[in-house]
Amino acid sequence: MTTSETRETKPAILRGLRHRCPACGEGQLFARYLKVKDTCSECGEELHHHRADDGPAYLTILIVGHVMGFALHGLFGYMRDDPLMLALVLCTIATVLALLMLPRMKGLMVGYQWAKEMHGFSKSRARLPEASEA
Repeated sequence: MTTSETRETKPAILRGLRHRCPACGEGQLFARYLKVKDTCSECGEELHHHRADDGPAYLTILIVGHVMGFALHGLFGYMRDDPLMLALVLCTIATVLALLMLPRMKGLMVGYQWAKEMHGFSKSRARLPEASEA
C-alpha cells in the first residue's frame, strides 16, 4: 500500500462511533444491536474480518465504572437517608449507559481495526473515501 492509500485512524474511529462503515462512512455498520454486517451495502467493504470480541465490553465497563464512581459521590449527599433509592438510581443509570455505549465501543474497535489493517482488513478491495470526505 502506498502512502497515498493509507487509512486515517481518526475518521475511521469516528465513523465507527456513529455506527457507519469505517471505509465510506455511508453504509450501516450493524445488522442488529451488536451484529456487524458482513459487507457494507454502499461501498462493498468486507467487514467480517473484525475481531472485536471482549474489547468493547471492557471499554464500556471502564467508562461506565468511572462515571458511576463520580455519580455515587455526587448523589450520596442527597440520598444518604434512602440507600435503596440510591442503589436503584445508580443501577438504572449504569444499565442505560452500558446499553448505549456498547455498540459505540464495538464500532470504535471495528473502525480502529480497519484503519490499522488488522485481522484481514488489509486484503479488502473496496474503494477508499476521497480526502475531502474525511
